Amino acid sequence: QVQLVESGGGLVQAGGSLRLSCAAFGRTFSNYAMGWFRQAPGKEREFVAARSWGGNSTYYSDSVKGRFTISRDNAKNTEYLQMNSLKPEDTAVYYCAVRIGTYFSTLPRYYDYWGQGTQVTVSS
Repeated sequence: QVQLVESGGGLVQAGGSLRLSCAAFGRTFSNYAMGWFRQAPGKEREFVAARSWGGNSTYYSDSVKGRFTISRDNAKNTEYLQMNSLKPEDTAVYYCAVRIGTYFSTLPRYYDYWGQGTQVTVSS
């Protein structure tokens, strides 16, 4: 099995920045996509961003485009979500997830492994 361990969440004022990390342990895959999702209380899990391994392409939701950036450290087997210009509406629990296969999906049900989630709170 694969374990995804997240860190980097916290409390930040609007306009500030945070960097989330997602480290993978255990079995590795030759082809996979890494997705980022978030979920606020009372809301469904929302797609944030993803990277497709095969083409090394990234995709961002309209709500975070231009503010969030995915990066990868292959040596550490870790992916990062850099979040800049944070807004109160970004407040949520953030999850990283892995989908076996090259291409990402915006739908959570297509992902095979999930991190434990990390809380991001943005104050006004």
